[in-house]
Amino acid sequence: MSDHESERRPNLDAAEDVIERLEWADGYQEETPHKRWRDMSRRTALTGGAAGLATLILQACGGGKKSSSTGTTAAKAQTGGTPAAGIFGSQPKLRFTLVNHVTTNPFFVPTKYGAEDACKLLGCSYQWTGSESANVREMVNAMNSAITAGSSGIGVCLVDLKAFNTPTDQALSKNIPVVGYNADAAGNKRLAYIGQDLFVSGQEMGKRIVELVPSGDVALFIATPGALNIQPRIDGAIDSIKKSGKPIKSHTIATGAAVPKELTTINGYWQGHPNTKGMFAVDAGSTQGVAQTIQRNQLRDKGVKGGGYDLLPTIQKLLAAGQIDFTIDQQPYLQGFLPILQLYMYKASSSLTGVADVNTGLKFLDKETIVPYNDTKSRYEGNATAAGVTKG
Repeated sequence: MSDHESERRPNLDAAEDVIERLEWADGYQEETPHKRWRDMSRRTALTGGAAGLATLILQACGGGKKSSSTGTTAAKAQTGGTPAAGIFGSQPKLRFTLVNHVTTNPFFVPTKYGAEDACKLLGCSYQWTGSESANVREMVNAMNSAITAGSSGIGVCLVDLKAFNTPTDQALSKNIPVVGYNADAAGNKRLAYIGQDLFVSGQEMGKRIVELVPSGDVALFIATPGALNIQPRIDGAIDSIKKSGKPIKSHTIATGAAVPKELTTINGYWQGHPNTKGMFAVDAGSTQGVAQTIQRNQLRDKGVKGGGYDLLPTIQKLLAAGQIDFTIDQQPYLQGFLPILQLYMYKASSSLTGVADVNTGLKFLDKETIVPYNDTKSRYEGNATAAGVTKG
């Protein structure tokens, strides 16, 4: 086969495939002289012009080679340059901002992947900013900078009851939509909240604690007391413990925003309180520290119970090994994907639609139900960079 024929063969194959599909669809039609002439003409035209036809098909499906003059596919050129333009119409280059309270915390790895994936899908971009140490002033400064820079929309973790009210009002007055994610603040005029119902999740955790530890001392660890992304959880847990009427005494311990310090604090607490019957946490870093402390000190042999929140790799591994009793999934990927999607739709629709409160869930996982999380890798859980879900 010549080089020219080799290049032409894939195009012919594409044309033949189209012909087969069309003739299959025509198979139920009555055989007439007109139909036979049409079929012959179609086959001749399609195979004779296979290269052009194949290009047309690929463009219609969003594929094809890049144009040498523009560097973009013809399909994108026809839809305004973004994958979403065919649905939402052509949009200016939108750039959103996500303001976070612990920007380097591993919990938010899948959140950032979710935001990235939404941007790829919609043809926009985003900035990840805020504070590394839950410093509210740094977060407010980051939000004000986004407003000054003319951000297309802002998602913010509303970890303080009042600090974000003024910048939220300023953003909305400039037609910059604001949504809360991961943490919410009553009275803030954000357009929507995307995240877990935090107090209710804490109540459910408290009920689980009562089942596991019917009496005795229980330690409740929290990274940053007062922060609205986790304080409602510990409040809910204490509420359920008190309502149970069981002889359980809960102790609240602050661990700090940095994961290494959380482990040190939790392990130190156990050394000083060896009669503790259960250790539970309301944030990812503290939950990991609880699991590691229980493993390090062989506390399962002493009947100590444990549990908490989120799906860091170490938490998943130690839960599967039976070192803690449960963890709670709140779908951090969606807490990045949905704010970008909502902000984009709000802008694309000229504020007619897009924003809506979304509860990202309360899913208890135990030694058995954690297995699929450990057997796969994906951006959804933050343990892979490639698209899709892979085994291993």
